[in-house]
Amino acid sequence: MLDSVRYLLLQVRNADDPMRGHEVECFARALESSVERISVADLLSEPVSAAKVGAVDVVLLGGSGHYSVAYEKSLAEPPDEWLRRALDLLRSLHAKQKPTFASCWGFQAMARALGGQVIHDAARAEIGTHHLRLTPSGHDDPVFGPLGERFSGQMGHEDRVIELPAGATLLASTDRVENQAYTLTDAPIYCTQFHPELRRHDLLRRLDAYPEYVRHLTGMTTEEFADTIRDTPETEALLSRFVRHVLT
Repeated sequence: MLDSVRYLLLQVRNADDPMRGHEVECFARALESSVERISVADLLSEPVSAAKVGAVDVVLLGGSGHYSVAYEKSLAEPPDEWLRRALDLLRSLHAKQKPTFASCWGFQAMARALGGQVIHDAARAEIGTHHLRLTPSGHDDPVFGPLGERFSGQMGHEDRVIELPAGATLLASTDRVENQAYTLTDAPIYCTQFHPELRRHDLLRRLDAYPEYVRHLTGMTTEEFADTIRDTPETEALLSRFVRHVLT
């Protein structure tokens, strides 16, 4: 079943970002699919048509090397045209009940699009492999419940969601950041602050591409920090379980 699913990955990455292709490869592996079944749209430079969304079964969003949705809540609209388009698109995915999985930047963007709040908070940044725990709702959820009481995930963020949108059900938290995963009660949409598409090796490749990020947040070199990162096979199974859940 998984090898016939068609995906659209919405990316927020500069043209010279070496992680553009790598992100597609990571999602393909975690979804037990092939890169050929994942089409890509660049949210920074192009509107995404309804026809493009309608041609796929599942929409994906991942991280971003350089962009944020943590603008002031007092602003009536986001400051950049590309971000206005992106948030409108996410609202349309929700309205059309489109199966969607969003991690990291996508987690924050979906929350913001639907009325939640995102702030920049370097004091609560999380990078590397972190331990999470399920909420009671997470235990009862068919996608998250199999993770068990505690599990680990790969992370890299300085922004955080401090207010979930209406209709969101919190599924997981860490000691530092409460809102780590949610699903929407009225649409087949799941969102995670952590990266279920990344293995240890993948996270290290990403950190090699952004070495200043590690030193800025941890004071370590990437070589020193690599010793603290572990594989997270339990969260790597989330994406394929999500697809089976929303498409059957």
